[in-house]
Amino acid sequence: MNMFYSKLIVPLFNKQSPLEAGSLRDSISKYAKTVGFKLNKIFVIDGSKRSTKANAYFSGFGSEKRVTLYDTLINDLNEEEIVAVLAHEVGHYKKKHIIFNLFASVLLTGFTLYILSLFISNPLLSKALGVETHSFHIGLIAFGLLYSPISEITGLIMNVFSRKFEYQADNYAKNTFKAEPLITSLKKLSKNSLSNLTPHPAYVFMHYSHPTLLKRIENLKK
Repeated sequence: MNMFYSKLIVPLFNKQSPLEAGSLRDSISKYAKTVGFKLNKIFVIDGSKRSTKANAYFSGFGSEKRVTLYDTLINDLNEEEIVAVLAHEVGHYKKKHIIFNLFASVLLTGFTLYILSLFISNPLLSKALGVETHSFHIGLIAFGLLYSPISEITGLIMNVFSRKFEYQADNYAKNTFKAEPLITSLKKLSKNSLSNLTPHPAYVFMHYSHPTLLKRIENLKK
């Protein structure tokens, strides 16, 4: 799915087109060469048809590797800021975060299905829900209820890793490009997505997959 997501899934919902030759493409290609990151496929997606949120992402492996820029990102950020955002994404790739997340998701899926296999055939759970005759459907409902606290714990653990990875990717962008354009781009993206600048630390710990804007800026200025 990751290999062919951009070719098979995205076209069902959005229009993609290669980034036109010009200053922006040259800047992206120049940066990619300086860090030894082979990148030939750069696309623009019409994300503005559904949202004002700006984004950029990598997908695929090997020859199918590509970077996709939202048109809102190109409209909202200047050239240096866009390259800084891409430098952050390259950092995720270089630091093997994508591979980690891929294996982690496989393990979590396997764990979830194992728990499901234990719950789905247990008649005691049906009785606990007040149903005398056990069935697959009741087992599924019981699984949904009982797995919620487990998913909270696994989600919390993944968020801890995710926030750590964001700092590492920010540091990579700072060291291989510049910190200042990344800071200004984060401010613009945070403003456009109406992010909460001062969430409670406990809420961040439980629910945030990214550090807060202030924490990221503080880290980039070190």
